[in-house]
Amino acid sequence: MILTKQYRCIHSASCSCTKGHLSEDVVFLVFQQLNWNPKLIATLSCVCKWFDDLAKRILWKEFCRTRAPKMMIDLQSSGSHSVDGNWRALGKLLIYCSGCTKDGLFNGIHIPGHFVYRTRFSRTSGKSFLLPQCRTDVLYVSDPCEHLGQGEDGDVGFFRGVFKSFSISKVRKMLIHRGAQLHPTEVCPYCKAKLWNMLQANMIPQSASCRLGSYEDCVEYYVCLNGHMLGICTLLPLSDSEEASELE
Repeated sequence: MILTKQYRCIHSASCSCTKGHLSEDVVFLVFQQLNWNPKLIATLSCVCKWFDDLAKRILWKEFCRTRAPKMMIDLQSSGSHSVDGNWRALGKLLIYCSGCTKDGLFNGIHIPGHFVYRTRFSRTSGKSFLLPQCRTDVLYVSDPCEHLGQGEDGDVGFFRGVFKSFSISKVRKMLIHRGAQLHPTEVCPYCKAKLWNMLQANMIPQSASCRLGSYEDCVEYYVCLNGHMLGICTLLPLSDSEEASELE
């Protein structure tokens, strides 16, 4: 069932939506029993503005904490009670491979986005995507989501990630110092913020292709203003990727 999001409800004393409305505590307990089901959270968000606000403030945060507890503790350990780009964006990043459209970010390839059941995000892997002078930054990166047999493009992998405290990161400072340009039209599929192209900024180290098991000159990724990362690579055949791992 597809619901159209309604923004008429402001949940004021005179609003008819308040008649028989559930309290936040009740909604919290219901979704706790549902194990913070992301499809149901997304459906609830479409009911009215009050439910949408509740989902963004509480339900998506609890979903993220349940899905990746250690990662969430680390992302918040700087003292912030929120995360860059909001909890809903981070929840989507955890479970959604963005793919790409023919006229989008990645060279005319068309592979539809899709939800993924389970993805591993690694802080250790994230170091491989940072230049040596930026490796005090904290970046969590997923394993590549493999899309095999894409014709001339070969075996394609999509990966995604998120920076901790991106606003004060060395990567952001370097992008600004180098005068990196934001993409003129495309935005982050998770939070709708503008994107920097790390390839154009010459900030993709060789270690990224080794970590991904991909061809060295076939790795490209973007970072948005909120520190979400999305990228694409052409994967090596299995035997070659095993050799690349040994070299790393």
